[in-house]
Amino acid sequence: MKLSSLALALAAVTGTANAATPPDSLVMAWNIDAISTWDPAQIGEVVTSEIYANTCDSLVDFAVKDETQLTPGLAKSWDVSADRKTITFHLQDNLKFNDGSPASAGDLAWSLQRIVKLGYGNAANIKEYGFTKENVDSMITASDDQTLVIRFDKAYPTNLVLQAIAANNVSSLINRKQVEKEAVNGDFGHKYLATHTACVGPYQLARWNAGEGVVLQATPNYWGTPPKLKRVLIRHVAETGTQRLLVMQGDVDIARDLSADDLKTLDQGGKVQVAKVLKPQLFFWSFNNQDPIFKNEKVRLAMRYLIDYQGLAKSVMPYLGVPRASFVQLGAFGALDEQQGQPFSLDLAKAKQLLSEAGYPDGFSASVLFGTLPHSAPIAQSIQQNAAKVGVKLTLERMANAQLFSRARGREFQSVMMAWQTSVPDAYGNASRLVFNPDNRKEARATQYPSWRAAYYDAGMNQAVEQALLEPDDSKRSALYADLQREVMQKGPMAIMFQMYNSAGINPVLKSWTWNGFRVWYGAATK
Repeated sequence: MKLSSLALALAAVTGTANAATPPDSLVMAWNIDAISTWDPAQIGEVVTSEIYANTCDSLVDFAVKDETQLTPGLAKSWDVSADRKTITFHLQDNLKFNDGSPASAGDLAWSLQRIVKLGYGNAANIKEYGFTKENVDSMITASDDQTLVIRFDKAYPTNLVLQAIAANNVSSLINRKQVEKEAVNGDFGHKYLATHTACVGPYQLARWNAGEGVVLQATPNYWGTPPKLKRVLIRHVAETGTQRLLVMQGDVDIARDLSADDLKTLDQGGKVQVAKVLKPQLFFWSFNNQDPIFKNEKVRLAMRYLIDYQGLAKSVMPYLGVPRASFVQLGAFGALDEQQGQPFSLDLAKAKQLLSEAGYPDGFSASVLFGTLPHSAPIAQSIQQNAAKVGVKLTLERMANAQLFSRARGREFQSVMMAWQTSVPDAYGNASRLVFNPDNRKEARATQYPSWRAAYYDAGMNQAVEQALLEPDDSKRSALYADLQREVMQKGPMAIMFQMYNSAGINPVLKSWTWNGFRVWYGAATK
């Protein structure tokens, strides 16, 4: 299908009511205003990560029915050395790029090396396991066209590095020849990949109009099982009520950002299926530790007692999430259970006491930034009302998600409410981002570390994270994470409030919607 035809197809799902969706297409309503780039070196938004994972395969994949297990992806098999320092990946036969040209292990080695050399946020996914710009060419190599070898400096937990690197978007297989041709001033094609994809995968990015929509087209010459539907049409719809009407009317197959009220209405109506799966995403209130108020850990702790976890769970968050204060998501290795991982409750007297001990007996004034997620505003408003009762005046400012992320990544906030989703079912996934801070200098620009965004640096915490990572005994490693979770809940840089569900309203015409907490597989959907 030509791009002009694809644009018309996308337009067809933006117009009249009761217009049946195309039988060969998956049509989705989703708030996608956060998309800013398609370069796997820099993708940081959940929405972009999901779409990219359906466009570009990774080395291995998460098993559909058990996200703690891994299945073949670009690699059909892999071997681990006795000392756990070398993993050898054997690639699938007949890997090809969208243009039909052969894809090799050399392209994949270059793709991984490229992430590290560019040094953008996602370089951390690889660099934290001992890779540097200086050593990556010798540590990640192709021994032949179908064999990729990754060597490590230490005996990291094998399952963790497979999850963190091999099952991550950073291990997508990029068309080196095409991207190098498009490179500008030695940027490894970064500018080109901001608006294009060039990789091995079931779909290809055919069109992206910021603020309007995304069109994916099934890839010819795909090595794996071809997608059941030829294209995916994603319409940007910011308003949850509009999404609900579109899926009820049959104008879209699936709505992705519905509020609790929308989901309840659909659930009770019975004509649209409501589906949800607990995902490794946390919604939190982050405090800038450069701010003279929030650098005080007693102030940060006081803020946790202004949150009506249970009340919000019943009023705002049904279908959307469960109360969670620990930085480790439920279902991950090392996670505290539901009760231990959420010891807080709304307690204005406790908040007042902590504020007095911190030197703010009469409270203070502060700003709170938040985005367009449907639950952000009511949660912020609830906390604002509770804060006023202890003398804390919170000014709320709502903005588009792309702007919110830009402000957060630039440390341009006093406090901010947003979500973070880890890519691994292991406590280290969030410990390495929400607690560990590799370099707190502003010029370090460690933008993919929420700890850095919050200007939070604690050498003792850093050491504890590294100790747990390298502990070879799983029971001891889990115990170290339990201690760390308890300590971070008391003095960490953010008040974690909820672990989120991936919720959706699905039109009965769409069959076999397939997902778990870590992945959504567009190619499995049928009509």
